[in-house]
Amino acid sequence: MTATEARPDAEAPEKEIGKDRRRKEDQRLITGRTRWTDNIQLPGMLHLAMVRSPFAHARITSIDTAEAKRSTNVVDVVTGQDLAETQGTLINAWPITPDQVTPTHLPVAIDRVAFAGEIVAVVVARSAAEARDAAELVDVEYDELPAALDLKEAAAADADNGGALAHPDLGTNKSAYWVFDSGEAGTGGDVDEAIAKARADGIVLEREYRQQRLIPAFMEPRSTVVDPTGEQLTVWSATQIPHILRFALAATTGIPESKLRVIAPDVGGGFGGKLQTTPEEWITVALARRTGKPVKYTETRSESLMAAHHGRDQWQKLTLSAEKDGTVTGLKVELLADLGAYISLVGGGVPVLGAFMFNAIYKFPAYHFAVQTVLTNKTWTDAYRGAGRPEATFAIERLMDELAAEVGVDPLEIREKNWITHEEFPFTTVAGLEYDSGNYEKATAHAKDLFGYDELRAEQRRRRESGDPVQLGIGVSTFTEMCGLAPSRVLGQLDYGAGGWEHASVRMLATGKVEVVTGASGHGQGHETAFSQIVADRLGVPFEDVEVLHGDTQVAPKGLDTYGSRSLVVGGEALVKATDKVVEKAKDVAAHLLEASAEDLEFAGGRFTVRGTDQGVAIQEIATAVFAAHNLPDGMEPSLDSDATYDPVNFNYPHGTHLCAMEVDTETGALRMRKYTCVDDIGNVINPLIVSGQVHGGLVQGIAQALWEEAVYDDSGTLVSGSFTDYLLPTAADTISFEVDHTTTPSLTNTLGTKGVGEAGTIASTPAVVNAVVDALRHLGIHDVRMPCTPERVWRAIQDAGSGTEPTTGAAAPHFDASTGMEGTVDRTTGGDR
Repeated sequence: MTATEARPDAEAPEKEIGKDRRRKEDQRLITGRTRWTDNIQLPGMLHLAMVRSPFAHARITSIDTAEAKRSTNVVDVVTGQDLAETQGTLINAWPITPDQVTPTHLPVAIDRVAFAGEIVAVVVARSAAEARDAAELVDVEYDELPAALDLKEAAAADADNGGALAHPDLGTNKSAYWVFDSGEAGTGGDVDEAIAKARADGIVLEREYRQQRLIPAFMEPRSTVVDPTGEQLTVWSATQIPHILRFALAATTGIPESKLRVIAPDVGGGFGGKLQTTPEEWITVALARRTGKPVKYTETRSESLMAAHHGRDQWQKLTLSAEKDGTVTGLKVELLADLGAYISLVGGGVPVLGAFMFNAIYKFPAYHFAVQTVLTNKTWTDAYRGAGRPEATFAIERLMDELAAEVGVDPLEIREKNWITHEEFPFTTVAGLEYDSGNYEKATAHAKDLFGYDELRAEQRRRRESGDPVQLGIGVSTFTEMCGLAPSRVLGQLDYGAGGWEHASVRMLATGKVEVVTGASGHGQGHETAFSQIVADRLGVPFEDVEVLHGDTQVAPKGLDTYGSRSLVVGGEALVKATDKVVEKAKDVAAHLLEASAEDLEFAGGRFTVRGTDQGVAIQEIATAVFAAHNLPDGMEPSLDSDATYDPVNFNYPHGTHLCAMEVDTETGALRMRKYTCVDDIGNVINPLIVSGQVHGGLVQGIAQALWEEAVYDDSGTLVSGSFTDYLLPTAADTISFEVDHTTTPSLTNTLGTKGVGEAGTIASTPAVVNAVVDALRHLGIHDVRMPCTPERVWRAIQDAGSGTEPTTGAAAPHFDASTGMEGTVDRTTGGDR
């Protein structure tokens, strides 16, 4: 091959980063040409059905499988005892303290069940329908035990003082007690001193908030297929974490990691709900090995709601101290966090993620955080979109509204008084994190303009003065989050079981096309599109010529997968580094072909040119020349392919201002969202269209927590919101058109200047909505409505306020101290805890 002359009039490729691009994935996804796990059919494949406990807590006294085994086309029926040697155990990858109390979690229970929905037997049949029919014939006898259901009561129970224990052999429901104190850490002052001073001459606010239990409710139920017939055992799973799943299976089953291949095909949503290693995956592997045949399990929607992990579920007690003008001086946070019956993959660490975010965008001089994690006889909890950050943001943003009301100023004014100004970045917070960049003033000013803030406040005043039965409330949420998990050494200091790095490979093919391999496995975020845009810009090749491969541990052997808004800020940076290595390799070949010094070459628009001349060669031509290997520099291997592993230097800190206007009918409690505006700062934007979709989806999930969603258990521990009839997921008809925009302060910690976006809408929207509801009712003496803010709860709060009594809907609940589990009582403002 010979070098070609550069055409002076040739147009440079159009810049891809910042362009609206429809997702590459959508063509196959919306036309049904994709492969979900449940679509996979293998020769001789068998199907599984799970027999699940109807009791929250019980001893298994007997299991009779005879009638089920006689059913048509049933191959086997197995119990936990049958699988005792092969089923392995589920792991907890984040023991947050050395003395954490961790119950053993077997995929199939042997002698006792700890939540309603726990698996006690498995049917293997030639079809899924036949397996489900036979499962109903398995006769299990139980001896029901007292169940630990109420979070506060469970925290107070122990072997000495009585109360139901989720695992009687452990003698306690308390799992771990984790504390961060700014005075002890050297990141701030003594919070007790700050509070004492404010009690004498300032403001002290004490509030308690309930984060209800939520269900991720992803679009595609979980499904697993295992083929044991090849040299490797191949596992297809609807998972967010194929690499972590592979490691966990190898670590607990005795299967060599080299003999395991895990594939996450197209996955229909996760929201953290598939950031999990599940009993069903372990069972499917065990039964594929037992039968020697391919085996499939796909859960029903009812099973998904009942037994796939849940999210949130906290009691939050906050004490804020401030000077009389509203300048904050201290913040004390005490949490009870419900883990459910078992400690899941990272479930125990979810509150720890939130620990660093309660201080949010504010300059608190002193801060104390403590969480007591608690075992109960409910479905286990783990990450749900935002994972600890939404819980923290909700509490502090509700509390800042309370502070504004106490001081008698606008909620935005109290925030501006206390937030970090743009001149102060980078800023080290009282929690010890360094925020690298941000501009809260700019995002807030833009949001106010788009929202028509002043005009809506004027309308609110008019409605107040006229006694309009439909009152207007305006809710504010100014947030930041830590995402893009994170320097591996930092995670190690937090006792997290994995690192925060990500891996990428870039392959230049002989025809000039490009293959990208990433360890960040997508499940609907648009990775293939955004990563193609990045590579197209860095290499100067057409967007259409880039193919992105992911989700298969044999194709992409290294990776830590997708969660915590890390794909772009960590996986994208690994991709940039790998791409730049390709360019450096190609530069040496270009210099050789052009008979020039590499130092004299410039690379732009996909071409290397000799500085000051019109002589050049395209990178695609170099790829072909390297493939032929006829004329390469001496000693150079014939390959441009490059790998890179990136370990981030810091967390990533997107931020934004969300404003919500809610109309509340004070006669009926009916709610109507009037307007919602958000301005997020996520650094440089790769694809605005994808970003808007991420924000819209996040907003709906956060708004749904505020208004509709709640996992409810009855007094026996049965999930009574176990279908979409009872667990209210919003549709497009339930929402409005959101006004979404962004400001840009690039991140200083990665090449692209990007920040995470996947969780932003969910984190910010919940407090914005609840603040709006409370703002509409505050003049009636109402200071809180517990989520979800249903019309009934709003109506009851209004009736209680009108009677001149404290809101009393629901029984009195014990007040708590995170270190002791119980202290005094406080009235709930809404319905029961179960």
